[in-house]
Amino acid sequence: MYYKKFHEYEISALGIGSLRLPAKCNEPNIIDRQKAQKVLDHALECGINYIDTAYTYHNGDSERFLGEALKKYPRDSYYLASKFYVAANPDIECVFEDQLKRLKTDYLDFYLLHGVDENSIDAFMDKGRDYIGFLEKQKKAGRIRYYGFSSHAAPETLTRFLTWHDKFDMALIQLNYLDWDLLDAKMQYEILTEHHIPIWVMEPLKGGRLSTLNQKAADILKTAAPDRSLSSWAFRFLMGLPNVQTVLSGMASITQVQDNVKTFGHCDPLNEKEYNILRSAKAVFMDDLGVPCSGCRYCCEYCPAKLDIPLLIKGYNEQKVSGELWRIAEISNLQHGPKDCLQCGRCMEHCPQKIDIPAVMQSMMDTSQ
Repeated sequence: MYYKKFHEYEISALGIGSLRLPAKCNEPNIIDRQKAQKVLDHALECGINYIDTAYTYHNGDSERFLGEALKKYPRDSYYLASKFYVAANPDIECVFEDQLKRLKTDYLDFYLLHGVDENSIDAFMDKGRDYIGFLEKQKKAGRIRYYGFSSHAAPETLTRFLTWHDKFDMALIQLNYLDWDLLDAKMQYEILTEHHIPIWVMEPLKGGRLSTLNQKAADILKTAAPDRSLSSWAFRFLMGLPNVQTVLSGMASITQVQDNVKTFGHCDPLNEKEYNILRSAKAVFMDDLGVPCSGCRYCCEYCPAKLDIPLLIKGYNEQKVSGELWRIAEISNLQHGPKDCLQCGRCMEHCPQKIDIPAVMQSMMDTSQ
């Protein structure tokens, strides 16, 4: 594991994102303590020292689990980050105190305004709420060491946010070689770099899509480097971006930890030849790509029809790429499907990927007829 300097901290280039920790079967909001503890322990043993969570992850169980699981480790042996999501509860003081209790800690190394985008920006910038004032107060008191924000915002919105306040210590954005163009991640990276704000990366594998790709794209990369995983190409792409501080990966198994740690054993960015190979694989993958859903599930809470939108889109993509929907057995157990979509659009307000979900549901309906 290699490390990168951040002020007085030496932070692992690979961090663990707790949104995808192992959950109990059929209970996605309840962490499987035994499995998740093993994953976390192995990650720390391998040198990962940055742990990311949020108030809303697993409906709060992510923070509760980490509070339990990290008790056996010295507090100064890891860096802990959590986030405040204004849509869940606008009372930041109440939320922050609850988070400290859940996490069983007196301070957070990093605290982020969570999910800045076109729908939330005005709430975060509300003068009456004075969220920046709260963060500065807690930073002065030592209860927050550094503060930042996570963003799924378009470049124009990101620019507006930083025009309002650009004294953030860091930012967390979705960044991978597919979204570099697809979701304007390149421009977001450049904006933050111009503001001298270090970048943490989420969704480096786009919800796992870049660890599998499709057969044609996977064959291109495997032919070029038979001993490397597909995931390693995505991580090494990010190693070539100087303003990237730490890459978060939602590792759900010890095997995933081991493979990722192997990649981050030293800084090894793609050379020009490898970058061109990756571009070729990306072009082939884009030809077959369905809908770029990362499976974050932010949309589900707000769907009045109670659709499992990520699972339905997963089925849509699999059908589009392979034509074999049977590979996703969970679809057959769903009580509600595309036909139940009310076309209300509430899901779109909370989709970080800006997917026109009602249109996808309608397309699924048209395809099935």
